[in-house]
Amino acid sequence: MCGIVGFTSIQKQAAPILLDGLSKLEYRGYDSAGIAVRDGEKETEIVKAKGKLSELSQKTDEGRAVRGTCGIGHTRWATHGEPSETNAHPHSSDDGEVVGVHNGIIENYKEITERLIRHGYSFKTQTDTEVAIKLVDYYLKKYGSPAEAITRAMLRIRGSYALALMFKSCPGEIWAARKDSPLIIGVSGQDSFIASDVPAILKYTRTVYYIDNLEFAKLTPGNVTFYNIEGEEIEKESVTIEWDTEAAEKGGFEHFMLKEIHEQPTAVRDTLNSVIKDNRIDLSAAGIDDELLKEISRISIVACGSAWHVGVAAQYVIEDLARVPVRVELASEFRYRDPILEEKELVIIISQSGETADSLAALREAKGRGIRTLGIVNVVGSSIAREADNVLYTLAGPEIAVATTKAYSAQLAASYALAVALGRARGLIDDEKYAALIQDMLSIPEKIEKILSDKERIQWFASKFAGARDVFFIGRGIDYAICLEGSLKMKEISYIHSEAYAAGELKHGTISLIEDGILVIGVLTQQGLYEKTVSNLVEVKSRGAYLMGLTTYGHYAIEDTVDFNIYVPKIDEHFAASLAVVPLQLMGYYISIARGLDVDKPRNLAKSVTVE
Repeated sequence: MCGIVGFTSIQKQAAPILLDGLSKLEYRGYDSAGIAVRDGEKETEIVKAKGKLSELSQKTDEGRAVRGTCGIGHTRWATHGEPSETNAHPHSSDDGEVVGVHNGIIENYKEITERLIRHGYSFKTQTDTEVAIKLVDYYLKKYGSPAEAITRAMLRIRGSYALALMFKSCPGEIWAARKDSPLIIGVSGQDSFIASDVPAILKYTRTVYYIDNLEFAKLTPGNVTFYNIEGEEIEKESVTIEWDTEAAEKGGFEHFMLKEIHEQPTAVRDTLNSVIKDNRIDLSAAGIDDELLKEISRISIVACGSAWHVGVAAQYVIEDLARVPVRVELASEFRYRDPILEEKELVIIISQSGETADSLAALREAKGRGIRTLGIVNVVGSSIAREADNVLYTLAGPEIAVATTKAYSAQLAASYALAVALGRARGLIDDEKYAALIQDMLSIPEKIEKILSDKERIQWFASKFAGARDVFFIGRGIDYAICLEGSLKMKEISYIHSEAYAAGELKHGTISLIEDGILVIGVLTQQGLYEKTVSNLVEVKSRGAYLMGLTTYGHYAIEDTVDFNIYVPKIDEHFAASLAVVPLQLMGYYISIARGLDVDKPRNLAKSVTVE
């Protein structure tokens, strides 16, 4: 949640760069925004605005009205306090000595507030951020040193945070601290940058540093110094970002989501090519070999949102190909339910950002019990990537739209490779089947491209249901996993109530929700379950439902049952989710467009969920 930027330079004006950086982070929060800029020894100027970043840009004449070479900025997704100009960041101490922005949640903010009130502090906002800033100010006045103040505050605060701070006594400096919320630092010549995510600074530098948990840093123009929680100076190696700036721009598409839907062939191809060498799956870069795969007694896949839906699909694939028991867990449940884990179990954490709060906590829970962990993540240097025992990277590149598409598809591809490697290592996949499965995996990108070439037909159908109130998705097995993701896409960007049901469960109550004209989407890619799902479609049709069928080429008899049909290319059924999800992504996108909504920034949502 929330996006942080910071910039300090000898000559360059900070405000335009801060606003530009925030524009690349607006997917992280967009209910208010603000900047704080300082011009040498002068007082810090703070400007805030409710609403989208455009309001702040207009208020500051795109940054030209705010002079100074050092500043911090923030775009907010509200957790404490309503969206308002008052609650917007940056916040400051009463005397302006400390100014700061914050991403995360201070769990013990009430306790800290009461203590600070006893020491004469007052509070103007409803935010936990103001509490954190004034706690730093309290320790600054007590100990006199920014480093000591930050260290003391970090020891006092419970919860998650990424903090960017400016001190009146330290012109030209930005201080940053981190625990469980992402923060990166970039350096280029005489310029230094701080940001929540790479796209905010990619235009200016490819050289970045990752602050680890319970570390802080001091930025001066062109330099950065890192410290541990004890206040001791530490060394860090820089990382070079390989993305190009075009990858973080719309590239001629109307929305990032549509661009990223079209980037799925590349994301899947790059991910598969990273683990398939000479027609063999090679997971050595992830630290995985056949001996490790043979030892696994069972697997827990832990994730949130769309990544959890990847896990549901992967469960079917792994159990069928490798005969290893798989349990798929919501990270927010796993971390609190005292899970029963086996010594030879593998816990797989799937996360696009590698910073998802509940998933990161679940990883630490597993590691704390001595269980091997594997992270499937998209961001090099992210917390999950650094802390997992093994890491399998997806190569989706930056994903900007809040609703995931290409990251989901890349995660599926990585899961397939793991499933096939697992089955092969355990002697359940012979040479002929192994070669066939690899060729089918490698065919996925081309087949997605074929689906995208006929998207206008989906656009036409979507326009017919822009006024829908409810949509239901039904399927069985892997098709049910596909339905889960299709339903999520529909509800998160079109705001239409939608639900996914295992088709065999309809008669256990949910069929009572069917009314005349209601849209029911049936997914039928699994041959052994095809007739069963057709029967379920007939049942809802007899009760007035309008049917859309999504199946593979060759199942043309579906046209006798449904009112509208979509076909996807044939592929090994284990990999069907990679193809069938694409029309459902497009359905959600085009319905949202027809309803005049902001596709890339749906209400109440943010891209990276770094708080509980």
